[in-house]
Amino acid sequence: MKANDLTLDVAVRAARRLRLAQAMPGAVAAIPTSPERARNRDTHYPYRYDSYFHYLTGFQEPEAVLVIVADPAPRSILFCRERNAERESWDGFRHGPEGARERFGFDEAQPIAKLDETMSALLADRAALWYPVGADPEWDARAMRWLNAVRANARSGVAAPQQLHDVRAPLDDMRLVKDAQELAVMRKAAAISTGAHRRAMQATRPGRNEYEIEAELLYEFRRHGAQFPAYWPIVAGGANSCVLHYVSNDAPLADGALLLIDAGCELDGYAADITRTFPINGRYSGAQCEVYELVLAAQRAAMDKVRAGNAWNEPHDAAVRVLAQGMLDLKLLAGSLDAVLEKEAYKRFYMHRTGHWLGMDVHDAGEYKRAGQWRALAPGMTLTVEPGLYLRAADDVPEALRDIGVRIEDDVLVTEGGCEVLTAAAPKAVAEIEALMRDARR
Repeated sequence: MKANDLTLDVAVRAARRLRLAQAMPGAVAAIPTSPERARNRDTHYPYRYDSYFHYLTGFQEPEAVLVIVADPAPRSILFCRERNAERESWDGFRHGPEGARERFGFDEAQPIAKLDETMSALLADRAALWYPVGADPEWDARAMRWLNAVRANARSGVAAPQQLHDVRAPLDDMRLVKDAQELAVMRKAAAISTGAHRRAMQATRPGRNEYEIEAELLYEFRRHGAQFPAYWPIVAGGANSCVLHYVSNDAPLADGALLLIDAGCELDGYAADITRTFPINGRYSGAQCEVYELVLAAQRAAMDKVRAGNAWNEPHDAAVRVLAQGMLDLKLLAGSLDAVLEKEAYKRFYMHRTGHWLGMDVHDAGEYKRAGQWRALAPGMTLTVEPGLYLRAADDVPEALRDIGVRIEDDVLVTEGGCEVLTAAAPKAVAEIEALMRDARR
């Protein structure tokens, strides 16, 4: 990161901490990062920090806690591991408290071992403690120990906080609208991920295996600097495309079947999430094309409703209406469109929502309803638009349509005048996909 980018990053995160402090005047907040997770015996999964913690700090080491003291002049204190030459020779560099304070712009930094005693002192005569309530039983117990330590001094006139609040609630609202810095990272994550989908289309052939295409995706993510896949890729050929969360990725790719790929990278803490469905042999059959074009039409209808001021549910309702009519036209359902919608008969073949918030988490923070009403879309919000159809083989499903699963998903930014499709570079028109695959075979 360049010096000016580093300065901007520190300033942006300091502003977020100030905004959080202003939402909880007179209180104290504690936001821990994620613990390291054992994979088996004495090996660990690759470490990934907590999103809320990273949003406020940029600090990527485990065993760290951010404390915000919301006085008229708010303070941010980082508790983290101390420098340790022996451990650093095994596990890598540590900033240590002083290095972290200087590098990340905290008001104070202390060793993580001092957290409990310091929190007990900071909570004296405070009205409230904010932390991720209910997220981790160990942290719930730890918060109770802090409060009990303060209560133990009641005879000296010290009062413990009477209120506990979930610090994630105000942070969810903050994270829901992305700033320019976040959008720059998300656009880059989208670009890397669209390139990976193009590579996967070019590499697909009958007789190859799902895991070979998975490897192409992961290679493309990493070679362009993405630290992780945002979630494990779904590479689902044939009937597997009708399994929504299929991740085995170990079946051979059959001539004449479709391949559904749902994959996106994580770059600097921000996720991309793209789904494309294409023919393994490079040519859609007539039935495959009918289903595919129906899903594409549903996505277009949903995209038309991604507008500032529209309710969150409007894109979903638009997509459902197109899909339900298509199910009637394909003889998958019978009756009137109104009856299909009222009875939700379409859910047999389309059982999920048309999108979700997107950001640091692939299913990102933020409520979808408030006081029973769907939330209004606003500029800076980012979401996915992902209708689908999943036609599992059954006696009442026309034979030509059996085991066809199609999902088309893009990442979308709500703008002042409409929306921006961040992942538009991933081909999705039938002619464009077929041309890309045909050219790759020459």
